[in-house]
Amino acid sequence: MKKLGFGMMRLPFINEYNNVDIEAVKKLADEFLKQGFVYFDTAYIYHGGNSEIAFREAVAKRHLRDSYVIADKMPMFIIQSKEQLSQIFDEQLERCGVEYFDYYLLHNLNRQFYKITQQVNAFQFVEQKKKEGKIRRIGFSYHDNAEFLDQILTEHPEMEFVQLQLNYLDINDISIESGKCHEVAVKHGKQIVVMEPVKGGMLANVPDEVKTLFKGYNSKASPASWALRYAASFENVIMLLSGMSNEEQLADNINTMKDLGELNKEEQSIIHKATEIIKENVAISCTECRYCVADCPQKILIPDYFVIYSNLVRSKGTQKDLAKVYYGNLIRDYGKASDCVQCGVCEGHCPQHLPIMKHLKEIATALE
Repeated sequence: MKKLGFGMMRLPFINEYNNVDIEAVKKLADEFLKQGFVYFDTAYIYHGGNSEIAFREAVAKRHLRDSYVIADKMPMFIIQSKEQLSQIFDEQLERCGVEYFDYYLLHNLNRQFYKITQQVNAFQFVEQKKKEGKIRRIGFSYHDNAEFLDQILTEHPEMEFVQLQLNYLDINDISIESGKCHEVAVKHGKQIVVMEPVKGGMLANVPDEVKTLFKGYNSKASPASWALRYAASFENVIMLLSGMSNEEQLADNINTMKDLGELNKEEQSIIHKATEIIKENVAISCTECRYCVADCPQKILIPDYFVIYSNLVRSKGTQKDLAKVYYGNLIRDYGKASDCVQCGVCEGHCPQHLPIMKHLKEIATALE
């Protein structure tokens, strides 16, 4: 199985995130399969549930079952009872249009959600579904430190793979601990699926100084290709998930993954320099996963506001009028940054462990 996976978190959409452009997804999926890639990754909450439906319409209904691999996830951050596990799992099978999942994950485990996972016997649930033939391989996606990952894998050796955030910007981050988590997974002999290798597009849209650095070594290689090759170089990595929203991104990813090649010492040095430059230019290290949005009582479009604010900071304040225009467009229908009631639900959901409430105050000060 080729290492590139089609991440279905950032599909093309019409006007709003939850309104997926099915026809555009069909074209992307067809080309992806045509080029010999087979792995699709979706989740219950992506695009308000419409990611799973888009998979059904674009892939399951139009391609033979043995021509693709589908991964889906149990949203542990919304689970409150054992009964929900069966209800959601059956709903996912129907949404995706399949009778079984090739890969199935307990979604977004950390200390908070591990407790509920244990309480509702979710590990036993996925094991049972595997025995029934409705899941081929079981694992979990993870967002916490390496020490706790070691605890989970020690307590649940039945897990066959782990989905980890792994990219050159986060590899030594003290809050994400990508590098250390990778070491733990390897120690336990687990296969690794990589999420966020391009960090939500951040490593595809790098500062001009980094673009120059990359182009100086290889004029044909895109910034995203550097990130993919970096993530693919790690031990036990079987799959890289990349969110592909258009044909250009798809083509670039396919070209990169067709001929990976190992990073040489000079390329590794260039990536190290790029990391230092990017960190100096990042205002808020948000990947736009949108986990923070679903339960916000004020309906604040947190990731969208973070993008506007980050662009403002990157422009060193020169684009403030434009930033206010974009911000003003959004707050017509959604809560303002200053509407935050400090409930903390968003921070509990954030895989990046961002101080969201603090950043919203900064945004309110800058743009309201």
